[in-house]
Parts: sequence; structure tokens; C-alpha cells
Amino acid sequence: MNTPHSNQNPNPAPFRPENEDEIDLKVLLFNYLKFWPLILGCMLIGVLAAFFITRYTTPIYQVEATVVVADDKPALGTDLFESSGLLQGKNNIDNEIGILKSYTLAVEAINELTLNVSYFKEGFLRTTQIYGNVPVYVSVDWNHPQLVGGMLKLTAIGDNKFELDIAEEEFQVFNPADPFYKTQLTQNSLNKGVYTFGEPIQGENFKFTVNNTSALTGEEIFFTLRDVPSLALSFKNQINITPINKQASILTLTLETPIRRLGEDYINKLMDVYLERELKEKNRSSESTIRFIEQQLSGITDSLTFFENRLQTYRSENRIFNLSEEGSLVFERLQELEKEKSQSEISLKYYNTLLTYLKNDQLDGLIAPSLTGVTDPLLNALVANLSELQAERVRLTANFSDQTPVVREVRSKIQNTKKALQENVSSAIQNTNNLLVDLKRRVAIIEKEINALPETERKLLGIQRQFAINENIYIYLLQKRAEAEITKASNMPKNSVLDFAKAGSVPVAPKRTLNLLIGLILGMVLPIGFITIKDFLNTKIEDPKDLENQIKVPLIGMIGRNNAEDPKPVLNNPRSSVTEAFRNLRADMSYLSPKKQLTLLFTSTISGEGKTFISINMASVYSLMGKKTLLIGLDLRKPKIAQDFNTVNDKGMSTCLSTDMPWQQVVKPSGYDNLDIILSGPIPPNPAELLLQDKFAVIMKEIKEHYDVVILDCPPVGLVSETKELFAYSDVNFFVFRQGYSQKANLQILNNLVEKGGVSKMYGILNDVHIDRGYGYGYGYGYGYGGSYGYHDEVQLPWWKRALKRSKLS
Repeated sequence: MNTPHSNQNPNPAPFRPENEDEIDLKVLLFNYLKFWPLILGCMLIGVLAAFFITRYTTPIYQVEATVVVADDKPALGTDLFESSGLLQGKNNIDNEIGILKSYTLAVEAINELTLNVSYFKEGFLRTTQIYGNVPVYVSVDWNHPQLVGGMLKLTAIGDNKFELDIAEEEFQVFNPADPFYKTQLTQNSLNKGVYTFGEPIQGENFKFTVNNTSALTGEEIFFTLRDVPSLALSFKNQINITPINKQASILTLTLETPIRRLGEDYINKLMDVYLERELKEKNRSSESTIRFIEQQLSGITDSLTFFENRLQTYRSENRIFNLSEEGSLVFERLQELEKEKSQSEISLKYYNTLLTYLKNDQLDGLIAPSLTGVTDPLLNALVANLSELQAERVRLTANFSDQTPVVREVRSKIQNTKKALQENVSSAIQNTNNLLVDLKRRVAIIEKEINALPETERKLLGIQRQFAINENIYIYLLQKRAEAEITKASNMPKNSVLDFAKAGSVPVAPKRTLNLLIGLILGMVLPIGFITIKDFLNTKIEDPKDLENQIKVPLIGMIGRNNAEDPKPVLNNPRSSVTEAFRNLRADMSYLSPKKQLTLLFTSTISGEGKTFISINMASVYSLMGKKTLLIGLDLRKPKIAQDFNTVNDKGMSTCLSTDMPWQQVVKPSGYDNLDIILSGPIPPNPAELLLQDKFAVIMKEIKEHYDVVILDCPPVGLVSETKELFAYSDVNFFVFRQGYSQKANLQILNNLVEKGGVSKMYGILNDVHIDRGYGYGYGYGYGYGGSYGYHDEVQLPWWKRALKRSKLS
């Protein structure tokens, strides 16, 4: 067997571009521009979708109101305890926000507005809620289990009848005995039917009455029932309350709702309930005082009436109407002492009552000391502060748990204030008892003087004394009750409404400009993202620059797509761009192998990449130079040359290698000057063994002696093994890739041939180039003339027309 000649690697510098790690923005841009109809269409669809969504989405309006949270004026003596931490600041914005957002206030507002029934009318593309002037009024008995959540459809039939049907079956059962936990509806007993306006519609899980207010015949109204707890939670979560700034004590209440009037009514009613609740808490002390005084008056009235009748009877029976001068002086002194004693006894009774309240933790019933005649400023300040703390605790516990820091802080302050108040009351009780002992002693001294008076006058003085005592107490209590009622009537909420609720004239949602912009951006991003993912997941070779960077050999040329059916464009269409590309490749051969006799080998990874097409046309381009050229088909398994030259594959290289037929007898004319062909011949059972015979080496040597150029069309090296042995017979080897067809993973086969297989003089060719990656050099990088120098008939189109053409091809 002949020893194959050795080849040396040429300097690949003229054919190997420098590695570029940076992203080529132009390439990236052209990669997307070839899909510009898709991107433009998606952007248009996105804008149209955003327009229709904006057009037919229910507009949302913002309702806004403001509340002023005022500071309480400090009670007398408050300054004594500010440093001790017993008293709290009154302007607690966070607490007021929590109260306004409380579930309790929401329930009270909803109950007063009767928002349990929502009415709707069906439009062309959306169902709109109506509020205020509704055609029918549904009266619901919430003491009976009710179907909530679903939607009912009412159709008026005349003035007295209507048809009721179920529009949405998402019902739950609301049970007033357990209002916070609804149950799923197992069987709906509310069936479609005709009912009469004004008559109750009742079942196991529903009871309501429909009244006609202005419904016309055939008019359709939808309505749904919602229980108060669910509505309250919904409004509680929807309303937003914030201070206008960190230093201000003005709160802004905002609510976003599709019905402006409903939002205004709810916020206004919420503010009314908020102020009424505050006023009730301020009046609680006055009401407790009035109840205490009325309890005392009920006993004094009877005693006063008894002694008044007894005095009149005694005067009539004894014919004595006035005391003597001495008796009058004694009576005046005694009356002053008795009056002071009565007031002290009332104060003592108040102290005992207050102490009982403190011990029993009945802080809601505290009575203001000033209303009962107690003028101690310290006691007044402590009671007032304790009442405020208790009211604050009640309001906070309605919204927060007992473990919340603010609630724990208030409870701590209540305990400290209550302890100080208990000590003060105990001291006051002891002082009052000492005063009463002294007053009783002084009264006893005067009573001794009374005993010196005549019996008749002495008895009159005794009766008149009892009457005067009860009269003074009665007048005193009446005075204090009037004062308490005046205080109650003059109480005003410390906070006030600055601006009542007002809805904006422009909806806050949907935002037309923003939605159109989002639609435009999504319409652009989605197809670009799709293209990017598609390219990322693409396993085919498309970018020539990527191919150059990944293979270990130079990319010597690129052959454009042959749009004609003729597999021999070099011979039949010499002015085409594909023919020009083969001429360029032929010109490069003078640098790759300056030898006069030239043997070229073409292979690929798999079948279908165009190695036979390139072999035929490379042989043709040499034959046109007048070079005596032979094209040899060595793909013994899947021959194609015979088909392309319209001849019969009856004999060929397999015939020579398997018989004694000389190679000269299997040479066939191609029909063109200077071009002969040796077909692969009939498919043998052992093609690999045939090509490895010494006879094949002899044949190749003889062929090279007779022909100037020999073209070897070899089997795909990635599929068969014999191709690796054929590299020894060639001067230059070409590995063919096909754009959009060859797999990127197959590049490693070529790299292994060069690095591990020791194959030299190997070059890459990219066939069927039709995907323009935006480099602007015809079919890639300028290895060919492209279409700008007039060497062939194809005209270079403007870039936008090329982009349109590429998008159609894609």
C-alpha cells in the first residue's frame, strides 16, 4: 500500500477572523428586524387589546374626605402627672386611623345605609352596578338564613308580576345565629318562577320581598345579597386612611369605587358614625352622673314629702307657725351644720361608689367628681384621665388584640392611674369621715341648746329641721343634675370633618395612557422574547460568525442558496451569485495548494448538507478553466451524482474495486467539456473494505497522472468510517456545513478530526446561506463579491426589501 504524502498546515491567518467576544448590536438588530412583520403585528394587537380593555373596563373613581384630629385640652391637674407617665398624649394619629378603619364602625355605617343588596344592569360588554334610583327594592329579613354571594335575575312582567331566575350559582348560606361563618349551599330550593311584587319569597335559606318602584315591563335587573360582616370586611380593606404629612393631625380618607355616589355616602356615613361614637364616649360620664343623682333623688323626694306634710299638720294642730327669735337663731346655726353634713354625706357616698367601681373594674360607669360637688383638682384630673384611657382601650380593642403593643401600653397606663386614684379616694373617704364626726359633735352641742326651748317650739324646730335637711339635699341634687345635663348637651366631638366626601370627575383606573403603553411594550417584548428563546433553543447552525468561532479550522467560503432546480448552476447559470461563490473558492485554491495537480476532498457530518452539490460545481468551475477534471463519487452507500447528471449508475468505483475492470472503463463523460465522472457504481455489501484495498491507492495514483484536478465526493464522516482513510489521498480537504440544517453539536466532529485525528489541510464551507444575520456583506463576510460589483445578474435590494424577503423566507 502506498504511503500517503504528508501535508503541512498553511497559515490560516488570511481566512480566520479575530475572535470577537463582544455582542454585535447590528447582528442582534438584524436578527430581530427579519421578524419585523410579526413584531409590528404583535405591537398593534397589544395596543388594540389595551384600547378595548380600557374602553370596556368599568371605570374606578377615587372618593376623598378629610378629618381633623384635635388635641384635648388638658384637665386641671394634668400637668402634675405628665412627667410621671400616668397621662397620655391625646393626639394619637395611629389610634384614630385604627378606629376609622375598624370593623365596628364599618358595620354601623353599612347598617344605616342598608347596602346589603347590590343592583346591576347588563350592558353590551359589561354589567354595571346601579345605586340610588333603582327600579326595584329588595327588602331582606336578615334574621332569617339567606343566600348570599350568587346573583339573581329579575324580569318585570307587567306592574304586579316578575320572573326570578338564577344568574350565577355561587351561593353560600348566611346564618344570623353564626354570622361570621357561612356554609356552602348543598341544595338550592330557590327555583325559577313567577312571583308577585310585594309578597314575601320564602324558603329554608332565603326570605325577602321585592317591591316595584319604577321597573318597566320586560326590564331586566340583576341583584345579589351580601351579609353585613362580609360587606364590612370588604369596605374595611378598601378604605385607605393616611395623614396629609407626618407633622399634621389631618387625616385623608380615600376609597376607590366604580360608583361615586356610593363611595361618597359610605365615607360621609363612616365619619358621622365615627363622631357619634366619640360623642357617646364623652357623654358616658355625664350619663353615669345623672343616673347616680336620680337614684339619690328617688329616696329624697319621699322623705321631703313626708316631712313637709308632717310640718303642716303640726303647725295646724298647735297653732304655731314661726319660731321665736332665740329658736330662729339656733335653727339657722343648726341648718348650716346640717347642710354641710348632708353635702359631706353625699361626697362620702360618691367616694364609696367610686371605690366600688374601681375595685370591680367597672370603669365605664365613672362619674365626674365636679358634677357631685367634689372640687379636688387632683381627683378630677385622675378620673377624667381614667375615663379617657378606658374609652381609648375600648376603641383599640375593637380593632387590635390584647397583645398589641399599643393596647398593652394603654392597659398599663390604666393600672397606674387606677392605683393612684384608689389611693386618692381612700384618703378622701378618711378625711370625709373625720369631717362628719366633727359635724356630728357640733350638731350635738346645738341640740343641747334646743332642749332649753319650750316643748312646742322644740318639736316644731325638730320637724322643721328634718324638712330643711331634705329640702337642701333635694335642691342641691337638682342643681347638680341640671349641671350634668348641661354638660352632656354642651359636649362636642373633639375631632371634626374638614371636607365631606367628594368623588373625582376623572377615573383613576383604568389609566388609558399607561394601558396603551403597557400594551405596546408587551406587544413588542413578547415576540422579541419568543424570538430570543427560539434562537437560544435553536440547535442548528445559522450564524457564520458563530461557526467560525467554534470550529478549529478556517471557514474558507460560503455558498448561497441555489433557488433554481438545476444542481449545476456553474455550468448552466454562469452569472449567478452561487456560481460567483464557487469562482471565489477556486481562486482561494491558489493560496491553499499551489501544486499543478490538485486533489480536493469534500465530506460532511451527515447526509443532506450539500457536499455532492459542492463537489459537482467545484469540478465544473475547474472544467470551465480548461482544466482536465475528474469527479469521483466515493459515497458507495448513498450515491447521487448519477441522478444529477441524468445517467445510469450501472458501473463505477465499486465495480473497479470488486472486479478486474480497469478504472478507464468506468469513466463516463459528463456532457460538458473537460469534465469526466466516475460514479460510485452499484451499492456493494462491504463499501468500507473496498475503499481500504491497495488497489484503490493504485487507481488514485493513476488518476492523478491523467487529470489536472480530481474531486472526491466522499461519504459523511460523521456516519461512516472509511472517509477518515480517504483524507490521505487529497491535497485539500473541505468539511461542508449547511445553514439552518447542520447541528451545532456536530461541530465537535470536525474539531476532533483536526485535534485528535491528525487531519491536515482541512477547511470549512458553509452551504445554502440564505439567513442574513445582518453583516451586510452579501452572504456573510465578504468572501465573495455578493451582488454589488456587477459580475452576475442579481441586483442588490434595499435593506428593508431584503428584510421583508428574509421574513417571508423565515
